[in-house]
Amino acid sequence: MSGSDDKTAKLWDVQTGGVVKNFHGHTRQVLSVSISPNHTTFASGSQDNTICLWHIQTGECFCVIDEHSDSIYSVSFSPTNSQLLMSASDYHTVRQWNVDGCHIRPTYRGNGVAFSLDGTLFVSWGGHVATVRNLGSRAVVAKLQVSDFAFQCCCFSPNSKLVACSVMVSIFLWDITGSDPQLVNEFIGPCDEISSLTFSSSLISASRDGTVRFWQISTSSIDPVATGSTSTSSTPAAIRSVSLQTRDNLAISSNTAGVVKTWDTVSGLCRASFKTPPEHAWGDAQLIEGKLIFVWWERGKISIWDLEKGELLQNLDMPLANGLRISGDGSKLFCLSYGFIQAWSLWTGEALGRVEVIAEKLGDEDEMQMQVELEVWDDPRAGTIQYLDPLYVDGSRIWVCFKGAPTQGWDFGISGSSPIQLSNAFPDRPCLEFTDGTRESPPGPSIITDTITGQEVFRMPRRYSQYFAVQWDCWYLITGYGTGEVLILDFHHVLPQ
Repeated sequence: MSGSDDKTAKLWDVQTGGVVKNFHGHTRQVLSVSISPNHTTFASGSQDNTICLWHIQTGECFCVIDEHSDSIYSVSFSPTNSQLLMSASDYHTVRQWNVDGCHIRPTYRGNGVAFSLDGTLFVSWGGHVATVRNLGSRAVVAKLQVSDFAFQCCCFSPNSKLVACSVMVSIFLWDITGSDPQLVNEFIGPCDEISSLTFSSSLISASRDGTVRFWQISTSSIDPVATGSTSTSSTPAAIRSVSLQTRDNLAISSNTAGVVKTWDTVSGLCRASFKTPPEHAWGDAQLIEGKLIFVWWERGKISIWDLEKGELLQNLDMPLANGLRISGDGSKLFCLSYGFIQAWSLWTGEALGRVEVIAEKLGDEDEMQMQVELEVWDDPRAGTIQYLDPLYVDGSRIWVCFKGAPTQGWDFGISGSSPIQLSNAFPDRPCLEFTDGTRESPPGPSIITDTITGQEVFRMPRRYSQYFAVQWDCWYLITGYGTGEVLILDFHHVLPQ
């Protein structure tokens, strides 16, 4: 079924894509439709302030409900009772009805409503609060809230344990099985407002930009305690750093409130949450031998912590830093500081080497020539280095990405010798390139490109935090947002392995 701005509802054949029947009767746009579980009746809600009940077989409208005083934004049949219908209007009124048009009291607040699949619960939403109630007892099961933004739509998971709600371009997922609902996941959505949500084997969202997206949700049980998240009305903390550990299907983020979270890259669910000693710090984190190691720079010091034990492991002097990365094997720490890279042993603090890297433009040509010196000097051109991008191969290699110049690679793993420059080629990577538009002035789009065909593969939203809050290994990309959300993109399907 579908409702349309042309004042009609339509029944479609999903096999052929053709219209089976048109339903005429509303005098303004049809905003919502719902089919009864016995498939004999459907309801339509309209901007003309009425609900029409229709016989699907004959196309006859057998009942018109006109007790709402504003547009009907939502109609929903009970999944288990073909005689029960709920509606929500723009006047923030939610009501229950029999199919003969009889109003069943009480009346609730909200301009949207949806049932759980087993028909025992319903969620109504209006403004920045969504309320889950037991249909039989009318008792409140959960109240859900994020910041001060209004909910557009909500839905239940098939097992009725999760509730998904959309706010602008974001989706929030709650576990409502405990006495206190837990916010277990946040998804960053498309570039325009999400207008519809539904669960099947995955979570499906539709947006006003014309896209439909499928979100994989873990089928395993969720431990509300492990997430360390609660539904609050406070402003979300912006993501300051992110890291990938794809060999373990793991991503890690930290925000300006000093909270580090680990995420499952397959399901998108938050595995665990930790509070760091300082706030407003940025850095990098890795799970090493069961320990969550977090590294950050603050006030001229790089601090290395075991977050699970709350122990300070090392303090290193570094007056300036604009990029930190832990090596993939967890043995080394790399720091980018305005034109040079320095490496230390993560566990002992021993300095392993330092190299200065400069990208210099030659005359009026567009080519960039790499000049490398192992002795440090003060040169303003060194600031052209953009960010550190470690290859998770042997843990000793680091790659430096420039703006308008080829990428450079360095190997710090040769004991007793200076770092060795590597080839600029990526033989063990797919041929994808990430162009970060946030470094442009004014900011441009950030794009994933196939370097062989030159075709654009994916265009990133521009709203992510800063360039050092992006990690990219050509299979996965992870970035953080000022809204506190984390986006993980999987590009395995783009090119043959």
